[in-house]
Amino acid sequence: MSEQRASTVSDPATRRLDRNALAERVAADIPNGAYVNLGIGAPTLVADHLPPGSEVILHTENGMLGMGPAPGEGQIDPDLINAGKQAVTELPGAAYFHHADSFAMMRGGHLDLCILGAFQVSEAGDLANWSTGAPDAIPAVGGAMDLAIGAKDVYVMTDLLTKTGESKLVASCTYPLTGVGCVTRVYTDRAVFDVVGGRFRVRELFGSTTLDELRSLTGLELEMIDPA
Repeated sequence: MSEQRASTVSDPATRRLDRNALAERVAADIPNGAYVNLGIGAPTLVADHLPPGSEVILHTENGMLGMGPAPGEGQIDPDLINAGKQAVTELPGAAYFHHADSFAMMRGGHLDLCILGAFQVSEAGDLANWSTGAPDAIPAVGGAMDLAIGAKDVYVMTDLLTKTGESKLVASCTYPLTGVGCVTRVYTDRAVFDVVGGRFRVRELFGSTTLDELRSLTGLELEMIDPA
C-alpha cells in the first residue's frame, strides 16, 4: 500500500490537507535543477515551500526566471510580480526578458514542469482549467494552453471536489479543454494520483482517507500504485 501521511493532515475532521500543506507536499517532489512554472492561484504557494538553498528555478510567463517566495511585510517591490499580479521576490541570478521570449520558452519545451490548477482532469490526462462555460467565465485561456502542451511534465494541484461536491477527477471532461493527454500527476487535498494507461492510480493517501472513499467520491475505478 502507498504511504499514509497522517502528520501533514491540517483538518482532521475532514481528513483534508489545506492549501499550504498541499503546496509543501508538491514542493517536495520537484527535483533540484528543474525549470518550473507555477500557474495562477493555489500553485503559486509552492514557491513559499521550496527548501532554502533549493536549485529549483521558477519561471513566470510575464518574463522572469529565478522567482523567489512571496515578500515579507514591508518588502514588496511593485515592479516584481508574477503572472497573477501577485508580489514576488527575486533570487540571486534572476533574469528578466520580453513576454514573447517567455512564451517561446513555454512553447519550445524548455520547462521541465508546470503546476496548474484545474476544473476537471480526465482519466486520459486531459485538462480543463480555463472555463466552466458559465456566463461570467473569463473568455480566454491565457498561457495555460501553452504551458500544458509545452512543459515536459504537467502536475495539477487542486481540491478533489468542487464547492458543490462534484469530483474534479472525471472519466472525460465536460468543460472546454486546455490540453489533451497532458497531465501526469494530480495532487489533491485527499490523495495524490498518477495518470497511467488511461486511468487514475492512487500514489498516496492523506490522513484516514481510504481507497473506497475515493472511489465513492469520484465514481471511478481506482487502484493503488504497486510500490514495487
